[in-house]
Amino acid sequence: MRTFVHLLLLVCAVAVAVGAFGPLIGTLEPRHVQLTELRDGFPAGRSLEQIQAQSVTLQTSLAVVILGVAAVLLLATLFGSRLLGWLAVLVGLATVGVLAWRLDSSFDKQIRADYHQLFSGTWGLYAVGGGVIVALLCLLVPRERRAF
Repeated sequence: MRTFVHLLLLVCAVAVAVGAFGPLIGTLEPRHVQLTELRDGFPAGRSLEQIQAQSVTLQTSLAVVILGVAAVLLLATLFGSRLLGWLAVLVGLATVGVLAWRLDSSFDKQIRADYHQLFSGTWGLYAVGGGVIVALLCLLVPRERRAF
């Protein structure tokens, strides 16, 4: 990979890792969302405030997946592996997509009514999503030509 691709992937890995500890929507953080809630959907009748108040261990939360994506991006940077980079980008896009799908299916009316308030301080979502998108663009850069 080219040198600037390595540097940008490193910045993306740091941004994704930092975004794992920031708010995703409103004050909902990745450590508040259980992996089973992503798989099965959020329970009916629960509000965003109730999900924000639940105590979830790091091993069963969304934060561990996001930190895993950041770690794989970091490994792709260190070893120059496009395969690891693509794996991290695909898992990151799938994670953000499934989270958006589950939030939309459970809290659609609340998000549509209060979207200005819910998306005003969501730097964690922007760091994770932006880091994954920039990493995707970095991986689309062609390789260097070899001199004969």
